[in-house]
Amino acid sequence: MSIVDTVTKAMVPIHREGWPFIAISLVATLVVGWFVDPLFWIGLFITGWICYFFRDPKRVTPVGDGLVISPADGVVSHVGLVRPPQELEIGSEPLMRVSIFMNVFNCHVNRAPVGGKIERVAYRAGKFLNAELDKASEDNERNGLVIDTGEARIGVVQIAGLVARRIVCFVREGETITGGDRFGLIRFGSRLDVYFPAGTQPKVALGQTMIAGETILADLAQPQAPAQPLTRMS
Repeated sequence: MSIVDTVTKAMVPIHREGWPFIAISLVATLVVGWFVDPLFWIGLFITGWICYFFRDPKRVTPVGDGLVISPADGVVSHVGLVRPPQELEIGSEPLMRVSIFMNVFNCHVNRAPVGGKIERVAYRAGKFLNAELDKASEDNERNGLVIDTGEARIGVVQIAGLVARRIVCFVREGETITGGDRFGLIRFGSRLDVYFPAGTQPKVALGQTMIAGETILADLAQPQAPAQPLTRMS
């Protein structure tokens, strides 16, 4: 194998959403660096970081009836019963929610947790609080999806964070998606909330590291526990 082949295989693809930012940063680096040499190296570092942020690595998604897969890279910041956002229109009763916080070093390409028909896409403007805060689910800018698997309805909400200023969604209502498919992206730090049917037993814990498209959040095919009453307001 040649050196070129080795380097090519080692390179991680960059998502198309990142190329405009990379181009702007690179041009700015060349222009500024022409006049001030030290700024060229700083700009080159920033351009490299932008390339890293918009990386889009390949993932191998587990296959199985009832499996719900993590839609995001990051760390589990919440597991518990919460009333889902009204705009999802999946009822007002408490549902199991798993929240995944993505810092600026995580891959920010979001993947479908299950396969099925996209029943609803609902965007809501809002604030840009720290995405780790629980109230970010209510107050921050967000975009929600409801995916109907035929057996259950799963809610997925993209939430903008303190630094994020743009939520990107690639899918529309009525489309069919496969578990692990890319459905969106959030720029520069954010969070994903996944809402399961009441009684779902998550297979993850607080602080656990998630890999989008690979980590199993729950198995809906297994017997589920009876729904529990909500013990606090969300």
